[in-house]
Amino acid sequence: MFRWLKQFLIGSPLETAALHEQRLSKKAGLAVLASDNLSSTAYAAEEILLALTAGVAAGMLVPLHYSVPIAGAIVLLTVLVAVSYGQTMYAYPTGGGAYTVAKENLGVTAALAGAAALLLDYILTVAVSVAAGVAAITSAIPNWYSHRVLLCALAVMAILLANLRGVRESAAVFAGPVYLFIVSAFVLIGGGLLRYFQGAVPPPAPPPGHEAWSFAFVFLLLRAFASGCVALTGVEAVANGVRIFRPPVSRNAAVTLYCMAALLATMFLGTSVLAYLYGVVPREGETVLSQLGRTIFGTGPIYYVIQAATMAILILAANTSFADFPRLASLVAQDRFLPRQLANLGDKLVYSNGMIFLALVATGLLVFFQGDVHNLIPLYMVGVFLAITLSQAGMVVHWWRSSEGGTVWRLAVNALGAFATGVVMVVVAVVKFRQGAWLVVVALAALMLLFRKIRDHYFVATRELSLADYEKPAELRHTAVVPVAGMNKMVLGAIEYARSISKDVIAVTVNVDNLDREELLEKWQAWAPDVPLVILESPYRAIHRPLLTFIDELEGWRDDDVITVVIPEFITKRWWHHLLHNQTSLFLKAALLFKPKIVVTSVPHHMRK
Repeated sequence: MFRWLKQFLIGSPLETAALHEQRLSKKAGLAVLASDNLSSTAYAAEEILLALTAGVAAGMLVPLHYSVPIAGAIVLLTVLVAVSYGQTMYAYPTGGGAYTVAKENLGVTAALAGAAALLLDYILTVAVSVAAGVAAITSAIPNWYSHRVLLCALAVMAILLANLRGVRESAAVFAGPVYLFIVSAFVLIGGGLLRYFQGAVPPPAPPPGHEAWSFAFVFLLLRAFASGCVALTGVEAVANGVRIFRPPVSRNAAVTLYCMAALLATMFLGTSVLAYLYGVVPREGETVLSQLGRTIFGTGPIYYVIQAATMAILILAANTSFADFPRLASLVAQDRFLPRQLANLGDKLVYSNGMIFLALVATGLLVFFQGDVHNLIPLYMVGVFLAITLSQAGMVVHWWRSSEGGTVWRLAVNALGAFATGVVMVVVAVVKFRQGAWLVVVALAALMLLFRKIRDHYFVATRELSLADYEKPAELRHTAVVPVAGMNKMVLGAIEYARSISKDVIAVTVNVDNLDREELLEKWQAWAPDVPLVILESPYRAIHRPLLTFIDELEGWRDDDVITVVIPEFITKRWWHHLLHNQTSLFLKAALLFKPKIVVTSVPHHMRK
């Protein structure tokens, strides 16, 4: 049943030889890797306005036209980062982004910091994008607002299933909504500007005055800038996922990145200008993009298409994380800083274990924060800029060591990118610290410590299994212990197996029903007279505890190398029949697994009908 359900949900397995066929074109790669970055158009301008209106609420004179130059500064920063990452993709065509660059140029500690930052960023990307997508649809359908957490969880599961079906299949699913959002955004910007210049909307009121450039005012502008820098999230995704492109991978990835940056710059700056021209400010229950669409086009079909496209791109922005998180986790796992299971390819040639882990953690965050975008975003940006800064700093060292010609200007571009994003990281960390950014700092440190602990465990395990100090043991001596419950075919089969592997066999039963000991021994002697039966009394009807105590005591009595516990096990023909039987053997095997010098083996008795 499980195999049938798995094949129904994700399709038939793919051969390893078909891996090269899963590579994507630039058009498909943009849909998979750029959705996170482009989706920030839907809430980045709103985050700037939220910070500025907070100053107005505090009694400060903060003209909202500051949102436009702040958005312009963020666009310039985006262009600089895109150009810097373009160089990274040519230098490191195997992908990995900040982790790979930092590991080769800045050392292991910096690489782990970059990996921790990126992995946290991808988890938060799923949570933020899905929460923002659900916020977009609940703006259009307010009755759904109270069910937003359930909607978020369902959206994450849907994206997970789509990605488990393979890279090409997920690209085919997500391409339509991504390009629909791009068209919708340009329709909104074009329609809004046309309507404004036709005089259908009065020009914005002149600002009432200017706040003196006090520390509080500067801090407010920095906070607005830091909030709007959420637009840069996802800009590193293409550099991390270079390997999913068709050859030439570096060129195709770089073209995709530049197209993504150009689209983001136009869409983000356009919505910021529209919000100022139309006097739109954030309000609870309706997004800024929804207000703009309703003001420009009314509540007709175009408005609902824009809202539907926005909801789709915001939810599908999580797909960027499902494309990059498993790949990055696999690289870190190959270096033994994460569990090995994350480095394994699944049936559809994707890192399915990483995808499932990502979905579970992101869903937990959505439940904890009740699907609120504004509570999640402050947690989300420190890691983004730490990873970008480490990547650019690593590239500076790379070009410094390089003997290639023309590296001076490349070094200068990456140095400027590292400096700019480093400053932004400090600004974001300071202004967002009390809003929850401190949690990310703690999480980064904890995750780096976890990386080290996992690596230490694998080092110890490798040393323990090494053949360097191996000595061949003498002939193995062991006693076979057979836990039984009465006398039947299953028990006799286990006894015969135990006899075949050991000359010393002991049967043991727990008398939970307070039966007569002499009667039990008489029945046993009739079928297995040469195997001693030990009867354990259990006045409180416990089964596992007396058995485990007996095995521990037996180990102390005998000087055997090991004790083999032979467990008779009843196997039903249909899976649901297992629910009708006690799972005593399962619990006993689990309890004995971690005991040294104990070998556990099952002797199954399969039901015929």
